[in-house]
Amino acid sequence: MIRVEELNKSYSNGFIKRVTYKALDNVSFTIHSGETLGLVGESGCGKSTLARTMLGLIPPTSGKIFFKNQEALSCKGELKKEFYGKMQIIFQHPENVLNPRMKIYKSLMEPMAIRKHNLNEKEFKSEIKNILQEVGLLEEHLSRYPNELSGGQIQRVVLARILSLKPEFIIADEPTSMLDVSVQAQVIRILKKIQLNYGISLLFISHDLELVSWMSDRIAVMYQGQIIEIAPADEFYKNPLHPYSCLLVETFTSLQHSFPAGGLLRENDNINKLCRCSYAPFCPKYGAECEKAPVMRKKSKDHYVACWKV
Repeated sequence: MIRVEELNKSYSNGFIKRVTYKALDNVSFTIHSGETLGLVGESGCGKSTLARTMLGLIPPTSGKIFFKNQEALSCKGELKKEFYGKMQIIFQHPENVLNPRMKIYKSLMEPMAIRKHNLNEKEFKSEIKNILQEVGLLEEHLSRYPNELSGGQIQRVVLARILSLKPEFIIADEPTSMLDVSVQAQVIRILKKIQLNYGISLLFISHDLELVSWMSDRIAVMYQGQIIEIAPADEFYKNPLHPYSCLLVETFTSLQHSFPAGGLLRENDNINKLCRCSYAPFCPKYGAECEKAPVMRKKSKDHYVACWKV
C-alpha cells in the first residue's frame, strides 16, 4: 500500500553561518494493505515531520513515496488530488481542525461536498447519519458548535470527516494524547473498528508503547530522524534488539508507562562525537565499528535493526 524510499528532510537556519539540521535521514519502510505500523520515539525525533512529509504537507528534501506503486510526490493536478484524498491524517490537537464558527453538520458536509459534487441534500444527510453511527455520535451533535463538545466527541467528529472521504491510508499522529484515559480507550476502539471494517492501512504514532503494541502489527523505532528498528509488535515489546529500543522499553516499563521530561539519554564524553552512528555517544555497546554508519539488517523473520553490535 505505502512504500517510503530514502526520505530526507533538512532545515537550515542562520544568516551569517548557515546550520543544517536533518529532521529525516534516509527513512525507508513499507506498510501493507490493512496493516498498522506503529511509530515510536522521543519528542523531536522526527515522527510528526515524517507524517506531514508523507502527506505532502511538507516538501521533502529528497526521497520517494509510493502509494499503490504510484509515486505520489511527483503527481500533479487531478491525479495528485485523487491520491492525497485517499491519504488522511488525524492530528494531535483535533480542536484545531474544526472551524469554531461552523456547526458540526457543516464541518462534516464540507469535505464531502468538495469530493462528491453529485450528492444532493438528502443523500448527504443519509450518508452523514451512517457515518455518525460508525463513530458513536448522535444526530443531536450535528447542530452543535465545536466548543459545545468534549475532547473525545471532537476527535470522533474528526474521524467522521475522514471516514466520509473513504480513505485507504490514515496517519494517526498521537490521536489520544490530549484525552482522558477512559476516553482514549473509546476512541482507539472506534479507530480500530473502522480500520478492520474498511481494510484501511494505518501509521499509528504514539509515545505509549503499550498502546502501540496493542494497535500495531509491526513497530518501527525512530531516533534522530532515522528508523533504527522494525519488528513485529509482540516480538518488539518482549525482545527489543537495538540498545536505544531496549532503553525505550525499559524506561517506559519502569516509569509506569511514561517517559522522563528531561529525556532518556546521558552523553558519554569519552566517545568520538564525529562517528557516523548517531546513537554511539550514548551507547553502552560502543566499539570501533560504530564509527561507520549502521545499515538495516535482518535478524529474524520481519525483525530488522540498524546496529553493528546486535
